[in-house]
Amino acid sequence: MPRPALTFEEITEVVDVYFDAEFTFIKSEDAAELIVKQTRSVQDFILNLCKRIAATNEELAFQFTLNSIRALEAMDQHMVEAWAMTATDNYDRKGLAPAMTVIRDLDNYVHTAHINACGAVLDEEMSVLLPFVQGLSGRKLKIAESEDNLAYTDTETIFLPAITALLEESKDNFLIYKATVAFLWAQIQFGTFRLPFDTALECKDPETQLKKITALETIRLEACIKRELPGLYRDMQSLKQKTTDSVEQALPENWQHIVEKLSAEHANVDDTLHCLTLIDDDQLPDPCCFQGTFKLDQVADVMQKRIEKEKAYFRITLSELAKESLKKNNDTSDDEPEIDADTTFNVRKNVDSENMQQNNPGTIELELEGELVAIPDHVQELITSIIVDFGEIPPEHLHAAGPGEYDLKKYEEDMLNPDDVWQGTYHVEGAELYNEWNFKRQHYHKNWCVLRELDIKPKYDDFVTTTLDKHKGLLKSLRHTFEILRGEDKLLKRQAYGDDIDIDALVEAYGDVKSGMEMTDRLFTKMHKEERNVAVMFMVDMSGSTKGWINDAERESLILLSEVIQILGDRFAIYGFSGVTRTRCELYKIKAFDEEYDDEIKARISNIQPKDYTRMGVFIRHMTRIFNEVEASTKLLITISDGKPDDYDTYRGEYGVEDTRQALYEAHRDGIHPYCITIDEEARDYLPHMYGAANYSVIDDVAQLPLKVSDIYRRLTT
Repeated sequence: MPRPALTFEEITEVVDVYFDAEFTFIKSEDAAELIVKQTRSVQDFILNLCKRIAATNEELAFQFTLNSIRALEAMDQHMVEAWAMTATDNYDRKGLAPAMTVIRDLDNYVHTAHINACGAVLDEEMSVLLPFVQGLSGRKLKIAESEDNLAYTDTETIFLPAITALLEESKDNFLIYKATVAFLWAQIQFGTFRLPFDTALECKDPETQLKKITALETIRLEACIKRELPGLYRDMQSLKQKTTDSVEQALPENWQHIVEKLSAEHANVDDTLHCLTLIDDDQLPDPCCFQGTFKLDQVADVMQKRIEKEKAYFRITLSELAKESLKKNNDTSDDEPEIDADTTFNVRKNVDSENMQQNNPGTIELELEGELVAIPDHVQELITSIIVDFGEIPPEHLHAAGPGEYDLKKYEEDMLNPDDVWQGTYHVEGAELYNEWNFKRQHYHKNWCVLRELDIKPKYDDFVTTTLDKHKGLLKSLRHTFEILRGEDKLLKRQAYGDDIDIDALVEAYGDVKSGMEMTDRLFTKMHKEERNVAVMFMVDMSGSTKGWINDAERESLILLSEVIQILGDRFAIYGFSGVTRTRCELYKIKAFDEEYDDEIKARISNIQPKDYTRMGVFIRHMTRIFNEVEASTKLLITISDGKPDDYDTYRGEYGVEDTRQALYEAHRDGIHPYCITIDEEARDYLPHMYGAANYSVIDDVAQLPLKVSDIYRRLTT
């Protein structure tokens, strides 16, 4: 029997709470008059969404209720929910006014509902596209939503439309995004913007001339992509067939020659310029779905600022490298070597130097006075970016900067502000964007948390030696236990043949026979030595509350664990985490999976220091991403912490617990087994909800942490 509909008074009482009407002065009666006329199921649906939206903004929730009935008449409930969540996402990224526009402009949303259903949405695909473009060679690029719904690049950022819906299936539309990213990357990487556009477009019809350049560069760049990314190239050709209306016709004879010339392995922009004179205006092929457009004014502005800045940084870096080199060669002198603009580095080209036009920075080395100079990683990245712009390192860049020649403060204003995350464009080297779960909204904040993975500097002190000496008795016992564990045979039951009878299986088989069922032949046990295939990640709380004994106990635990895990041969990684608010989530790499446990790793453990707050969800999501690149039959994520999730902003109490729980669910869904070890006496109140009843341990005595952690690890991996 259906439940009776809510009365006007009952609805008013509920929405008064949602709208906080006593303080916002919102007229709840206006919303109640619309809702009271609906069936109970529709009332419940509207009120539930109203509650979720009000957790973001009360006025936004009020406007939703005023338009909800009209929305339900035009769309099903699933699409109405998507419409409402689009408004809250806009509130997160752009503020109240754009969010209100989504609600009030319902007719436009309904008109494009089919696009939202089958199209690819940039916000949703960003978590895939961003790592993809960051993994491509050359300069590290960003991705952002374009304001005019066009695809283009300014040579540092790839701008894409908010929604792509050229094809009927969302997977194909996502592929258009990916192909566009690859094509715009190729423009940057393979020198399209080295073309002298100002000169080339000085003609009667610059628009047609630009179309010619675009058509020729498309041929050349597709050939580059075919060599670099052959699988994606095949997908791009498939997309061209799906998005063209006309049957592809054979190219004129001169175009066949052009294609052959521009597809050659060493074809460059000079070849493109040469081919400009070989084609007629009426022979241009139709543009394809992934080639984007040119915004040359933006390109010129961004390139000018970057080239000037990188030249300054590079020459100053050369000055520092020269000082180090000269000081090394003059060990007897304590004086600081003087460097001036006459100090010039040379570029040494190795046997692969013919690949220079393909922007391979590995084809060059720097030398000073006939000796090679070691190039640090950050300098190599700078060289890579310079070569992307010029195809080489210009001679004027190779002079070391003299004292006071550059004022780097003038370039600091170009650094990104953390608040840019509100526009969804904040992504610098070493930073990644992650969603965060809002339990009141029952929806994610998209690209909400900014995470940077940082290194901990080694600290070569006596901490490791003191720890090993302090716990030498315990360490000896642990080593003995883990040695036995390594050589331990596992008893396999219910086998078709073996060394002994499986009593449990025999009893069940006897019961089956008595009931008339066929008797199984799996009645034996046997001992079997299994190869371990375990990968474990330790996520260590570095919040300010760990200061003192807790921090010491954490570090001691990691030293002892690392020593005995070596015996088992298990792969393991160690990361520390802390931060302040969602715009500064800092993950400290102590040991990666592919790093050997050596003196440097021990020194990093020694330098684990308390930092700020404990925003756990974002770090668990990042750990999950790292784990997804590891092949192992058993994946353990062990968190060592002293308290519940907490941060300076709203990330505390139920909000922090629920986001962490959602992140742990996502990890478990990906085949990762999370476990928590804590010294928080109140942990039993919230850890069962987050981790499950059997996936945590509470340690009452901090001094027992090293022993307990090793014992828990042994139990979890056997």
